[in-house]
Amino acid sequence: METKYDPKTIEPIWQEYWEKSKLFKVEEDTTKKKYYLLEMFPYPSGKIHMGHVRNYTIGDVVARYKRMKGFNVLHPMGWDAFGMPAENAAISNKTHPAKWTYANIDTMRAQLKRMGISYDWDREIATCTPEYYKWEQWLFLKMYEKGMAYRKESFVNWCNTCQTVLANEQVEAGACWRCSKSVQQKKLSQWFFKITEFADDLLIYCDRLPGWPEKVLTMQKNWIGKSYGAEIRFQIVNTDKFISVFTTRQDTVFGATFMCLAPEHPLVLELSSGTDQEEKVKKFVEKISFQDRSSKAVETFEKEGVFTGKYCINPMTGKRMPIYTANFALMGYGTGAVMSVPAHDQRDFDFAKKYSLPIIVVIKPLDKDLDSNSMTEAYAGEGILINSGEFNGINSKKALDEIASHLEKKGLGKKTVSFRLRDWGISRQRYWGAPIPVIHCETCGIVPVPENDLPIVLPEDENLLEGGKSPLPSLPYFSKTTCPKCGNKDARRETDTMDTFVESSWYFERYCSPKCSTGMFDKKAVDYWMPVDQYIGGVEHAILHLLYSRYFTRVIESLGLINYKEPFTKLLTQGMVCKEILSCPEHGYIFPQEVEEKDASKKCKICGKEITVGRVEKMSKSKKNVIDPNDLLDKYGSDTTRLFCLFAAPPEKDLEWSEQGVDGGYRFLNRIWRLAANHMERIKCLESFKESASELSGNIREIYKKTHHTIRKVTSDIEDRFHFNTAISAVMELVNTIYEINPDTKDVLAARVLRFSIESIALMLSPIVPHFSEEIWKNLGVKESILLSSWPIFREDALLKDELLIVIQINGKVRGKLTISADADDEAIKKAALADDKALKFIDNKPIKKIFVVQKKLVNIVL
Repeated sequence: METKYDPKTIEPIWQEYWEKSKLFKVEEDTTKKKYYLLEMFPYPSGKIHMGHVRNYTIGDVVARYKRMKGFNVLHPMGWDAFGMPAENAAISNKTHPAKWTYANIDTMRAQLKRMGISYDWDREIATCTPEYYKWEQWLFLKMYEKGMAYRKESFVNWCNTCQTVLANEQVEAGACWRCSKSVQQKKLSQWFFKITEFADDLLIYCDRLPGWPEKVLTMQKNWIGKSYGAEIRFQIVNTDKFISVFTTRQDTVFGATFMCLAPEHPLVLELSSGTDQEEKVKKFVEKISFQDRSSKAVETFEKEGVFTGKYCINPMTGKRMPIYTANFALMGYGTGAVMSVPAHDQRDFDFAKKYSLPIIVVIKPLDKDLDSNSMTEAYAGEGILINSGEFNGINSKKALDEIASHLEKKGLGKKTVSFRLRDWGISRQRYWGAPIPVIHCETCGIVPVPENDLPIVLPEDENLLEGGKSPLPSLPYFSKTTCPKCGNKDARRETDTMDTFVESSWYFERYCSPKCSTGMFDKKAVDYWMPVDQYIGGVEHAILHLLYSRYFTRVIESLGLINYKEPFTKLLTQGMVCKEILSCPEHGYIFPQEVEEKDASKKCKICGKEITVGRVEKMSKSKKNVIDPNDLLDKYGSDTTRLFCLFAAPPEKDLEWSEQGVDGGYRFLNRIWRLAANHMERIKCLESFKESASELSGNIREIYKKTHHTIRKVTSDIEDRFHFNTAISAVMELVNTIYEINPDTKDVLAARVLRFSIESIALMLSPIVPHFSEEIWKNLGVKESILLSSWPIFREDALLKDELLIVIQINGKVRGKLTISADADDEAIKKAALADDKALKFIDNKPIKKIFVVQKKLVNIVL
């Protein structure tokens, strides 16, 4: 065995061995229990970053551990290759999205292999390949058949300068991220998936996912947002039309004094048409169309609105209510209409004060009266109804049901449930995505593409147009087609592409049979592997990706293709990788490599000025507080990098970067290496000692017992909690114990015990530092890979204590302690207690009435 640990030599050898031996390749095996371990696949955006390194290292430890525990482990990797990240990067780098994507896949694959991650690369997928998205298009057709996919007009973020639709993430402070011009709301025909059909089921099953973090489940529940309330109909004056409102506060309907419609509401322009308010309303609607219409942004805006010129009737009071269009009313909640009750809603109160609208108190607190003229804020609490006709004197909570029933009885409304969740808009007026498989025909309308024409292949040899616009609508060979229903040769192919979240909503099923050419997947393979046993990824995906994946699984289940509803049994959301921000007074944020230590201070290498060390934040390219994993791999190797990511913090917590921490991990591996190298010649030909600890004595017995205690600790930490940091710490303690005792391996028994300990250390560390452990294992004389070995098992008898600590009580008070052999019986414990010097002092020759021994932990002497 080499005397010095050299990862640059060792790691490539083992990576080549793993690849050639196909050690990570897996097939269905009904004789084995399966374990499907999956990390969220990455966007191929360039190079892997430290967040990737941490995520994939965590997953790899679990995958390798489960293999050693006898499971048939599926651990695949692929690429979430379509969508904005690739398109945006291609624009910035003046290249084609396809060229950029495939080049990045090659780079990132090589980096992951260099990390020693145990992926079955034969199952690799890229969502931008026709072999993948063909089946996504097939599923779209099935959903369209069942009414689960439909087209309607909807408001989108539109940049007039770039002539393109923007996702919410591309709108920065109301401006386009590309050109910095104002973004407005524009109505376009869009494709939607009917996720709301499954809203209740998605919500119910949030309570049937015990392996998910409570934080994620709460976020999903809030996003689905089930509300119980009433739909109330307000008739528009002098018409037979009604405005429907959903409210959870029907107990306050008698206090509704005005109506507010979202500026996007279809009635707004219709109501104002021909009135004195028409121009004011148009200008207001246009103004609001340039504002951020997310609920989060709207909360921060000053409340404003415009009277439409029309009124509606409060169905309970019969009074006229002016109809406004207001910026705080959103089409994405309820019906887009708000029954405004200023006395009992702060937002309505502020609006009423601003526009001098009436405020009527209809709920008073139990302990005081309210005067609408002197109120400084709305009262939103519970109380007794007043000014509410026949419902006066009723508790407001009880009134919720009674008023809803009354509305239903009179035909003025009904009890109902509303969800915050809206149908999923999947249309993207972008190029780099999966084409939507429909045809538009003037005669036949919307016509699905015949299944045997799939896939509709995205042309990969076309360039983006100016401003990043999609070339698809301007390509006659793509957009012009023949209607498969009537033969019309002037039919038009859909040129929108699908949201990239569609690809990531079923990829985990495709991994089960990635080369299947007869369907989305092979049913037998999916029946064996799914659901995913452990899913790992960032909490930032808690809502969209995870919710859409749960929804898609239900869609596929409803088509009879699978027999489960939930795709992921357990979910781990790992913390972020963080580092302090460094800034120069002249150059702003700077990279760590642009800093030098000089005269006990940090200086900018560019200008020599003193650096300000800011707060610790998530690693971010924009703030330059990043570490390139390649630099770590070059300097320390993969195993040290993995060790640091696992030891610095539990996986669910944020990890703070520390150069000293990385260096400490490297020193620890060197320490084990020296221990093994110093004794390898003596122990490599011996059989390890695995018998009872009773056959050993002295320091060797201590090492043997400590090794078994460590096996139990490490097994528990990995199996039960994924607390790899404490598992590593336990191995460190074992190594320290061996160094402290420094056993004399000239003694055969001592050498056999030491071999057992070093074997155990290699086995326990093999999921964490696989190259290092393989090399130790090989030098121990074992020919097959350590990954093919079983996880070490601890002996229960080796966990028994050699000595017991006994507490001595006299008349119930602690008077002393003693240590005694663990095999001592109760009589021996009594004798030892009576002979103890401190006990004798308190007994002081007094007669002893009785002596109790409690569970070999305590002896109580009663005088």
